[in-house]
Amino acid sequence: IQKKAVQTLQNAKIDAVVVIGGDGSYRGAMALTKLGINCIGLPGTIDNDIPGTDFTIGFDTALNTVVEAVDKLRDTSSSHHRCSVVEVMGNRCGDLAVWAAISCGAEIVITPETGYDELDVLERLRYLDKAVKKRHAIVVISEKIADVDELARKISQNTGFAGRATVLGHVQRGGSPTLRDRVTASRMGYHAVELLRKGIYNRVVATKAESIVDYDISVALSMYKTIDTTLLDIGSTISI
Repeated sequence: IQKKAVQTLQNAKIDAVVVIGGDGSYRGAMALTKLGINCIGLPGTIDNDIPGTDFTIGFDTALNTVVEAVDKLRDTSSSHHRCSVVEVMGNRCGDLAVWAAISCGAEIVITPETGYDELDVLERLRYLDKAVKKRHAIVVISEKIADVDELARKISQNTGFAGRATVLGHVQRGGSPTLRDRVTASRMGYHAVELLRKGIYNRVVATKAESIVDYDISVALSMYKTIDTTLLDIGSTISI
C-alpha cells in the first residue's frame, strides 16, 4: 500500500507532503520519507494528546465548544439544584476536561490522570451541598472512565443534588475554528513549508512556550505526553 501511495504521488509529480494528525500519521509520514516522499508532520487532534507540543490543531476549537455547552448547563443546573455530569472526549489525555473545568469553574474534574473514586466524588458533592450550600455543581469527566448516566443516578440517590448526565460526543469535533486554532495552524503550516523549502524533512512541527519548533519524527514518537499537574491544583482550589 505504501509503495502504491508513493507511485500515485510521483505520477502526480508530488515530492513532498505535509501530514496532519497524531502518532499513526507521524509513522506513516516517516515510512513515506524512507520511500522518497519528503514529509513534515503537524499535530492535529482535539484531545491535545500528542507528545512534544503544548497545543494541537483543533484543541482550542473543541475546548471552546465544551465551555459554551457547560456554561449553558450551569444556568439550568443553578435553577433546579442540579449536578450536571458532563462527559467530554479525551480517553487517553485529560487536557480537554481539565481546561474546560478551569474555564467553567467546575466543582469536580475526572480524567485518566486523576483517577476515579466514586465514593470520593459523592462525598465531595455532599460537602458542597450541605457545608458550602452550593446551588449547583458541575462534574467534567473524560470519556470511557465511568458510565455517566449511572453516576448521575447515584448522585441523585446519595446527595442533595439532582444528577443529570450530558454526553457532548462528536459535537466537539465540529464548528468553525477559533482564532487561536487558525493562527496556530497557520504558523505551523508556514514553518512546515519553510522546512521543505530548505530541504529539511522527516520532521514534526510543534508549539513550545508560544514558539514554533520542530523535531525529528523518530524523536517525537519517543516522547511521552504528560498533563500539567499545576492545572489540576488550580482546578481543585478555585472550585470551592
